[in-house]
Amino acid sequence: MNMLNIERKIGVVLTAFLLCTGSVAAQKAERKNVREGNKQYKKEKYTEAEIAYRKGIEVNPRSTESIYDLGNALYKQEKYPEASEQYQLIAGQGERLLREDPNNAARLAQVFHNLGNIGMKSREYQKSVEAYKQSLRLNPTDEETRYNLALAQKLLQDQQDQNQEQNQDQEQEQNQDQEQQDQQDQNQDQQQDQNQEQQQDRNRQEQQEQEQKTREQQQQNEQMSRDNAQQMLDAFLQDEKDTQEKVKKAQMQQQQSRKQEKQW
Repeated sequence: MNMLNIERKIGVVLTAFLLCTGSVAAQKAERKNVREGNKQYKKEKYTEAEIAYRKGIEVNPRSTESIYDLGNALYKQEKYPEASEQYQLIAGQGERLLREDPNNAARLAQVFHNLGNIGMKSREYQKSVEAYKQSLRLNPTDEETRYNLALAQKLLQDQQDQNQEQNQDQEQEQNQDQEQQDQQDQNQDQQQDQNQEQQQDRNRQEQQEQEQKTREQQQQNEQMSRDNAQQMLDAFLQDEKDTQEKVKKAQMQQQQSRKQEKQW
């Protein structure tokens, strides 16, 4: 046999052995951390349990058991958003877990039950209803989940009714505000129309006064023109009269002079 082939086979076997040995060691380390976490969890030392479970996840990030237990430890500490994150990771693997072992249904049911409880605490009743329903599909005999579902449905209905009432009140307020705004706009339009009419009346009055002044001025000018014309006519007639008197006087003087010449 070729030495090179023998070395390759030895390398493959050695690698497989090391991987198997490493996997076994990792499993042992994970199981040790899980057991330590469970021990602290039973003593209600949930912070210490959390630390242990996180160490188990560091060894095996895909460990559903460590993730589930960590979610429970966080839930007991009322770290609900963090607990929900862990539960969601388990819920996302639900189909695979059920295929691998139908007995995982009970654990999944508890995951959805706890997700429902977290939704209740955050008043997200719609999420709670869906979570409780999913839990009951996995474990139909769980009366606590059934009771929680009924309560969540009642609270959800009350919340929806309250939101609807608030929306109606808000809509009514908006309608009232709109009516007030419309009334204000109408009053403003009426005031503008009234101001415009008053301005038009003032403009007409001013125009009439100006026209009256113009007529009076025209009449005064016409009167002055007639007076001037009369004065000019009187002056002309007076001149004409004076001229005629001068002519008559001159004629009389001539006649007087002729009579005296005849006497001579």
